[in-house]
Amino acid sequence: MRKRILAGNWKMYKTAEEAKSFMEEVLSKVPVSENVEVVICPPSLYLSELAQLTKDSSVGIGAQTMHDVKEGAFTGEISSAMLSNSGVNYVILGHSERRQYFNESDESVNRKVHAAFEYDLTPIVCVGESLEERENGKTGDKVAGQVKKAFEGISQDLAPKAVIAYEPIWAIGTGKTATAEDANEVCGAIRTTIGDLYDEKIAGEIRIQYGGSVKPDNIEELLSMQHIDGALVGGASLEPKSFLKLVEACAHE
Repeated sequence: MRKRILAGNWKMYKTAEEAKSFMEEVLSKVPVSENVEVVICPPSLYLSELAQLTKDSSVGIGAQTMHDVKEGAFTGEISSAMLSNSGVNYVILGHSERRQYFNESDESVNRKVHAAFEYDLTPIVCVGESLEERENGKTGDKVAGQVKKAFEGISQDLAPKAVIAYEPIWAIGTGKTATAEDANEVCGAIRTTIGDLYDEKIAGEIRIQYGGSVKPDNIEELLSMQHIDGALVGGASLEPKSFLKLVEACAHE
């Protein structure tokens, strides 16, 4: 059985005080379960402090993005080496907002996946289609193409250590959510793509999250689906109570 993974993406929210207060409340109440990995992805300013705060807990810390080279004259960027040295365990790569607003491409995502593995970070690789692509019947081709490019050159040993997050662009921050059946269908297609790239064993091992307006009132239905192994959560991860409800849902068999 694949271990579920719940990742909260805070995006550009919270002051330092708010971040610390959130983590203290969550750490005091988060259930420890073998069924779920729990990850918080705060703004980069707070990564080091929160990594220290959570180092003896069951909660991991992830970055929301990173550069694909170790060091250099890239003003404002952070590298996989810096993240690893700061105690970070995970990194979100290719989120749709990064692709839309910061010109990230399938090629740059692939370079970042390689860089993440070089420093023992778990990449959470985001893929997903726009509303126009869905309406034109291009979801399968778009998502499969993103997966194939992201994993180009990644070995069979490393591939199953990655996490894939299916996040339909039209459902992010809109209040719209793909039906559980639709989400499961696309996650199943992602698993098939991994099987084609590698083999059925790796396809069965890799974990696939759903992301797109996930909330406490819809997560259980999503988790009941065969190919959905957790969630990448935005807004509902900003409040301790709602985030803890999501953790509890993931921890429940």
